Amino acid sequence: MARHTRILGMLLLGAVLLLTSACSALFTLGEEKTQTEQEKKENEALEKKPLVLKPYAEEVGAKLKEPEYEEFAANALFTVSGSAKEYERFRSPYAMIEVRAMEEGIGGRKFIYYAPLTKGAFAQNVRLFNGKGEYRVTVRLPSTNRDDYYYDIADFKVINVNPTLTRDIELTSAGKKAELAIETPASGFVKSSESFQLKGSLKLQQGSQPYVMVKLEKDSDSWKNLVPVKNGTFTADIPLYYGKGVHELTVLVPKPGKDNYYEDAAILRIDNTSEKVSKPIEFSKMYQERGLQLDYPKAGGDEANLKYRIAGSLDPNAKDAAKTTHLIVQTKKGADKATYFVLITDYKFDDEFWLRFGPDKYEVTVNVPEIQYENRDYYKFFQAAAFEVNNTVIEDKRDLLPSRGIQSDAPEIKQLAEQLTAGKQTERDKALAIYEYVAKNIIYDVPKYQNDEFHYDDSALKTLSEKKGVCQDYVFLGVALFRSLGMESRFVEGYARGRHAWIETKVDGKWLTMDPTWGAGYIQDGKFVPKYDPQYFDPKPEVFNRTHSRKGVGY
Repeated sequence: MARHTRILGMLLLGAVLLLTSACSALFTLGEEKTQTEQEKKENEALEKKPLVLKPYAEEVGAKLKEPEYEEFAANALFTVSGSAKEYERFRSPYAMIEVRAMEEGIGGRKFIYYAPLTKGAFAQNVRLFNGKGEYRVTVRLPSTNRDDYYYDIADFKVINVNPTLTRDIELTSAGKKAELAIETPASGFVKSSESFQLKGSLKLQQGSQPYVMVKLEKDSDSWKNLVPVKNGTFTADIPLYYGKGVHELTVLVPKPGKDNYYEDAAILRIDNTSEKVSKPIEFSKMYQERGLQLDYPKAGGDEANLKYRIAGSLDPNAKDAAKTTHLIVQTKKGADKATYFVLITDYKFDDEFWLRFGPDKYEVTVNVPEIQYENRDYYKFFQAAAFEVNNTVIEDKRDLLPSRGIQSDAPEIKQLAEQLTAGKQTERDKALAIYEYVAKNIIYDVPKYQNDEFHYDDSALKTLSEKKGVCQDYVFLGVALFRSLGMESRFVEGYARGRHAWIETKVDGKWLTMDPTWGAGYIQDGKFVPKYDPQYFDPKPEVFNRTHSRKGVGY
């Protein structure tokens, strides 16, 4: 019985199944094959044994026109051509040509071509991809009764006399059916440093998911990600995460008729010349569902000097894209967490967030907000991406830098703080001036409290503009004013007849407590009655603690 081979590689990723490995040539059949003196000399020394075909060749009426011999020499490139009379019975439209290098090299060990069968005839230029040395080549034709099965019809040895390493882009049968074309890089083996650009096109079948998957591997390390396909094209900057050496990249295309299934479509090898090792960004299902595209960072593990950039875009056609006005970035160092909002304008974002808790590693998550349709005093969000950043700044500036809702670096805040404290000689006098301003100028927003009308853009700037708010808004503005002057200040969370917030500010090296909300007035018959009360500036702890219970600090 004829020996047969089925090429079927499976990889499971959540609900994603990857199937079928195969390949195709980058160059054209008409490419010139230059014969060298060394090639002639090698061939003259070899015994010219005619190539004998396998039994399956006789079964399907197959013949090989090229090559003629069981062993021959070539200058990097040769042709395999032939035909089969029983081609109408084949369950695949391709002949398979598998090339195996006898020794492992940076070009790899194996390469497979799928040569189109046209009325039973096929012809394929074959490139010896791993430089000088011996190769075994097996030619196979499709089964007549089983899909994705191929049977050997010939096996021969080729001696490559050319030391140059040149590898084609290895297209699979699935890649050919999808009409996948890789525009960049131009060959299947390239050198690059830290990252490289991938560009291509394909024909998506109706109902297929608008993505290709990329899988990057080096030794035991592996990373996968989905790349959007728009108008039949895709582009992506692929980080070479795993340091110096050859990374193998597989491009996978959606399997027709199956959701969340992808098939191997193209294989490339990239030789990274950089020693830098970085950490992959982790993407969740929400990253694709909400159409998020991170342009920066491309990898985790970067070093940062106190703050870090984040940039990218949203797919306008993705779920809730038009209603997604911001992203939520959270940083975590040990038990310390901080939250920042990144605004989205015209489906694009480019902003920075702070690393406020001193030096070392931070875990960063990029989150998309829940699109809510009811008022409530909290907001939900969902993780889309996660990565690490290393802060190199030694100082812990958690109570000095801007944070969510506390825009202490805004010009309006800085100008107001300087006006309020002009001529004040002591930190205590400055603190009192800010307390008085916030308590006397902000009206308590009773309807907002009663209706749970809390919004992501509640902040110091919003409070300053609208001159009204609830306890958190009083605190946002007060803390922002203090921090703009370089005075440490923090948002204290606790309870006082319900959930409440107030301020702690460092004055002359000691933390001073103030509650500008309670110092602003009181509610009577459902309405706010302004009445400035100085007793909530630096109150005696035993008095303050009768009505206020401290929970912790909100960052």
